[in-house]
Amino acid sequence: MPSSNPLPPKENALFKRILRCYEHKQYKNGLKFAKQILSNPKFAEHGETLAMKGLTLNCLGRKEEAYDHVRRGLRNDLQSHVCWHVYGLLQRSDKKYDEAIKCYRNALKWDKDNLQILRDLSLLQIQMRDLDGYKDTRYQLFMLRPTQRASWIGFAISYHLLKDYETALKILDTFRDSPMICYDYEHSELLLYQNLVIQESGDSEAALKHLDKYNDQICDKITVKETYGKLRLELSQYPEAVQVYKDLLTINPENTTYYAKLAEAEQHEKPEDTLEMLQRYEELFPRALAPRRLQLNYASGEQFKKLVDQYLRRGLHKGVPPLFVNLRSLYKDQQKVDTIQSLLLEYRDALKNHGHFNDAEKENPREPASALLWTYYYLAQHYDYLGDPEKALHEIDAALSHTPTLIELFVTKGRIYKHAGNVQDAYKWLDEAQELDTADRYINSKCAKYMLRANLIKEAEETCGKFTREGVQPMENLNEMQCMWIQTEAANAYQRLGKYGDALKKCHEVDRHFSEIIEDQFDFHTYCMRKMTLRSYVGLLRLEDVLRSHPFYFKAAKCAIEVYLRLHDNPLPDPTQIQEIDTENLAPSELKKMRNKQRKQRRKAELERQQAAQAQEKREQHNKSRQQADPDFEQPTLDELIPEKLERVEDPLEQAIKFLQPLQNLAADRIETHLMAFEIYYRKGRTLLMLQSIKRAHRLDSNNPDLHSCLVRFLRHTGASPLEGPVAQVVKHQTREIFSNSDAVQFNTDFLQKNLTSLPHLLQCARMLYLLDSTSQSKALSLATGLDDLTGVTLPISTRVLEALRANDFGPCDDAIDDYMNKCHKRFPYATAFRPPQTKAVHFNAALNRQDKENSIKN
Repeated sequence: MPSSNPLPPKENALFKRILRCYEHKQYKNGLKFAKQILSNPKFAEHGETLAMKGLTLNCLGRKEEAYDHVRRGLRNDLQSHVCWHVYGLLQRSDKKYDEAIKCYRNALKWDKDNLQILRDLSLLQIQMRDLDGYKDTRYQLFMLRPTQRASWIGFAISYHLLKDYETALKILDTFRDSPMICYDYEHSELLLYQNLVIQESGDSEAALKHLDKYNDQICDKITVKETYGKLRLELSQYPEAVQVYKDLLTINPENTTYYAKLAEAEQHEKPEDTLEMLQRYEELFPRALAPRRLQLNYASGEQFKKLVDQYLRRGLHKGVPPLFVNLRSLYKDQQKVDTIQSLLLEYRDALKNHGHFNDAEKENPREPASALLWTYYYLAQHYDYLGDPEKALHEIDAALSHTPTLIELFVTKGRIYKHAGNVQDAYKWLDEAQELDTADRYINSKCAKYMLRANLIKEAEETCGKFTREGVQPMENLNEMQCMWIQTEAANAYQRLGKYGDALKKCHEVDRHFSEIIEDQFDFHTYCMRKMTLRSYVGLLRLEDVLRSHPFYFKAAKCAIEVYLRLHDNPLPDPTQIQEIDTENLAPSELKKMRNKQRKQRRKAELERQQAAQAQEKREQHNKSRQQADPDFEQPTLDELIPEKLERVEDPLEQAIKFLQPLQNLAADRIETHLMAFEIYYRKGRTLLMLQSIKRAHRLDSNNPDLHSCLVRFLRHTGASPLEGPVAQVVKHQTREIFSNSDAVQFNTDFLQKNLTSLPHLLQCARMLYLLDSTSQSKALSLATGLDDLTGVTLPISTRVLEALRANDFGPCDDAIDDYMNKCHKRFPYATAFRPPQTKAVHFNAALNRQDKENSIKN
């Protein structure tokens, strides 16, 4: 299109060269040509040249100069589509997509048929899920370029995403009959995509006819068969579905889904029917494990004992390490657990005595020596899962005595200690396992995870450093690789240590990873239409829509919200005041200790500064070497996450809400989301938002103990400052189903009477009892610390009770804390949380002595 402010031929040729330089990423050459045009006084303020110079400067990382030039260019030529387009590209590079869309729309006012602007606009619209706008833009592109395949596909997808299946199918049908089609794999994908659209429209019969018609033209035969099976089941065409799944099982007899679908197609009414079918397939595919394992789900009584006996013997004879994991889903049935345990104990005794699985087989050839080892190994995992660490440790120690070099044994012993509440011993056993095979990345990662659970962050970083890139700090490299499991574990470790800034830094890093994953969609909007991977593309869009429902994000967000709530309740003191310590009244010994401590802190800080400077220097050298290879390379920069700034934010509750909002949208089925929302809005005093949170939580689990504490505090809040006007009416109407009694004390008493035998419920009732009446401390303590004849007395809940006692939720109660720890120590003897101080010291010294012995043996 002609420019709104045209240049003479010589300058116009230079301007075209600027465009070519931009397209070929020759940014410095582009700046030279722009300078030649702008140095001419007649064209010193030429809008489009200034805009292109700004765009080029932006690619070189000079953002402020870029914006200055583009805005100047736009002011000088408001009717130029080039200036508006360039301004949109700048906004898009800064992730300001809404502003970029406005710029593109302004550009289209002056050049409504510009293909490049329309394409850029459509990318932003699908990125922002402006589906109606995307449909209109794709229609314009379709009308301008009806012979291009991407025009048809994009137009059809726009209607599909809007659930206008009929129009989408008409477009696809017309396109498929056009001469542009080549009968290849891409055409096959197009047919499968069309079938997907028909299925989503709800017309299974039409989808089946479509599949029958074009079966020969589809290359992916497995997907065709699976779709046939699904559609036949939906249409209740059971004999045909049976044949489809039989064919699929001959291709892959290990696919457990096929067996479930075949059972549905054969219309099994009893478990015995499914069991009989699986036995047929076990005979048909004697080497397949799936039919053998699935039989255990449906068998019971003596038949189960016979089948599980065969399955266990086979696994123990061959030495299958994940045998317990494979059978763990059976542990929901207590009878099956008892059967498995009795068989394993019989195997263990018989193998120890004469090398067979039972006494009746003495005349048969002996089992391999490893069979006893794997029996010990299974029993250790069995008892650990049942919550009996003493027996589990006895079995794993027997296995280690049998074979002291098997890595799986060390890992399992560490896991037993972890479940028993001793994270220090757990990480030590994982460290032993890691030393046995330093080239195993899985063991290395497990060891690092256990170290973080023990709050040993530096040691975990060093352990991970064995597999990260040389010359870069391990945590920096793990952040580059978006290794979120270690970042969430590190965030929780920093939170436990009270290093709130570092914890928030890790949480924000995880949040950035999710933002980057969402940004990465841009690469696929055009790629998938070009390569015709349309089913995968639609799946990607739907995945990205719910991306922040991922467990990694939930863990990071939960940690960040808890830290921000802690910083709101107990703001950190001003660092300048911390330095002002009254040294005059200190004893000489205390003063010497304090100075030694300050000296060590200064040395540590200096060492950390030196390490950071070295890492920065290495990064700069790395970037410099890349820049020499590519002169136009510029490292993208984000705002640096500084722990000191993160933990001293002015509005911690507002920061917490930023993490909460994605959870409210995408993790609304988890009650923790609404409980965290209540905690935030309770501190902000937002009555209606508190009400919204407790209503959503009440809908999920009305008897949740943590919800009860929220309900009592809500009643207390509304009782302390009576509501008026519409707010009072809304609260009264909406809480009718939740509160049986508007008096907080009576409501707490009623809840207590319903849950007298549950420790989690008693804990929250006791906390609320003391909150409502501080004179009832002794009653509250007796409720919270009684462990006899109660359900739910698990290690995590018992630890929560101890934390509540130490947090003064029941007021000062040192004696009650000691008594409670003694009770819990008897119930959970391996848990370090309940060990008396002297026991911890003895345990620590014993660990040191053991370590010294091991070191002397090694030396």
